[in-house]
Amino acid sequence: MPAGHIYTLKVETAIATAITALQLEAGATTPFEILSVMVTQDSSIVSAAAIVALRRKSVGATVTAASIGGATGEIFKHREGDPNPDLQLATDGTGFTATVEGTETDEPWFKGFNVLNGVDKVWLPDERIFVEAAGIIGLKFTTAPATHDWQMAITIKELG
Repeated sequence: MPAGHIYTLKVETAIATAITALQLEAGATTPFEILSVMVTQDSSIVSAAAIVALRRKSVGATVTAASIGGATGEIFKHREGDPNPDLQLATDGTGFTATVEGTETDEPWFKGFNVLNGVDKVWLPDERIFVEAAGIIGLKFTTAPATHDWQMAITIKELG
């Protein structure tokens, strides 16, 4: 298994439309693989269905650019002392809550779930979704979910 640094992009935000909720753009020379995805909410006790998908993009969505660490950051290192990730932190790169969708090319994973349970997907090593250097992938609600305060996270391992 290739060695690499592990990072998590995590956000809590209200979402009520079918949009890209989290987006990651790999560094220019640093691919990554997705280790896990988590989506849940804490503002409803009413059962409802939602669907999320990972979608690769040839053009990134317009998002709020993520920042690294600290009390208000969205990207976290799993080991102290690791370097900052090579992810492209920009409004068309790594960030959250799209305002304009990019161009989607394929959908390597999707999952329907009950909002009371959420979804927590951890891939086995041979199943991990690979994102090439400078590639873009987003976690998207494919249909409009009920308005909730959603907590979402994608954990990756950079392979460079």
